[in-house]
Amino acid sequence: MSKKVIIFDHVTKTYNLYKNSKQHLLSIFYKKVKCKKKKALDDVSFEIGQGESVALLGRNGAGKSTILKIITEVCFPTSGTVLVDGVVGALLELNSGFDPEFTGRENIYLKGNILGIPKQTIDSLLDDIIDFADIDEYIDQPVRTYSSGMKARLGFSINVNIKPDILIVDEALSVGDADFRKKCNKKVDQILSDKKTTLLFVTHSTAIAKSFCKRGIVLKKGSIVFDGSIDDAISSYEQLKP
Repeated sequence: MSKKVIIFDHVTKTYNLYKNSKQHLLSIFYKKVKCKKKKALDDVSFEIGQGESVALLGRNGAGKSTILKIITEVCFPTSGTVLVDGVVGALLELNSGFDPEFTGRENIYLKGNILGIPKQTIDSLLDDIIDFADIDEYIDQPVRTYSSGMKARLGFSINVNIKPDILIVDEALSVGDADFRKKCNKKVDQILSDKKTTLLFVTHSTAIAKSFCKRGIVLKKGSIVFDGSIDDAISSYEQLKP
């Protein structure tokens, strides 16, 4: 039995929705400020083992992004427990999280530091990251001068070259031109070939999900409605009503 690297145990995430920013600000000081409650996740439980490749499937608003945000500690559950064991490479909003005044090279070290990766390790990976991003002399220019495509290339390159234990992909493989997309697909295949890296993949494309994943978890309105083989998960997903 493989080591469990992601565990969600009866996880619920509830957001407070306020009428406006003033009401939101007042809620910090006064508990009685009225708001609507929105359950993004409702008593969700699942386990993912080391080396598994799992697709999260569901319509918009199903809770997929909330799961990713909890795993990457962008937000935290309202109740329940979560375990994430390993370095996480998250291919989410690839062109965000950079300091616009830092160069591309400096941002590589910044992201590595945020992920808790030692400077010596980043030193050893630097050439691979720069070569893969393929943005030439712009690597030593401020990121504010980059196009969104260049920032996405650099973001993808950092996250796939840090040798993550857990790789999270949210539609990121659509980045760039056709040649770069092929390069991205090949890199993800290479990462998964060692059977040690865990993949959590979020996409609306069942064809892409099937090409990378053997298991699928289907969500609807914050709850899991199916968890099993990717073929059966795709069938379940396609039967969901909008």
